[in-house]
Amino acid sequence: MEEDKIQDELQQEEKSDKSDEMLQETLKIIQETATEEDPKPSQQLTLRTILGGDMLSTQMVRSQIWLFVLIVFFAIVYVAFRYQCQQDLLTIDRLEGELKDAKFKALSSSSTLTERCRESHVLDLLKQSNDSLLHQADQPPYIIEVPEK
Repeated sequence: MEEDKIQDELQQEEKSDKSDEMLQETLKIIQETATEEDPKPSQQLTLRTILGGDMLSTQMVRSQIWLFVLIVFFAIVYVAFRYQCQQDLLTIDRLEGELKDAKFKALSSSSTLTERCRESHVLDLLKQSNDSLLHQADQPPYIIEVPEK
């Protein structure tokens, strides 16, 4: 029985040695085939390579990162300026409406003042007011000359 146990242990050790060897070989194969770099793109530029995204390799993205940053910055600035421009246009529209209202009020006030200051209107008010000492002149105005000394 002891011999059987020893043989079983030897067989298990051989199996573990074989599995370790196979594991080591598999790791070597994986290390040889696996790389972190993208494969070199083919020299052919086709629609499939463009739409498939093969053009955007790691090396190309790394070499053009500042261009991408610049494009993103310009996009943010463009959106911000467009928003500010829209806000300014809304303010201009609001102020133009207020200006129209102010012009209308000034015109109506001017019209009312002109109507009240007309000679005929003033004369009518004087005729209606019996308390007033003012009346329309019967004689035309004349110039008084003062001699100079």
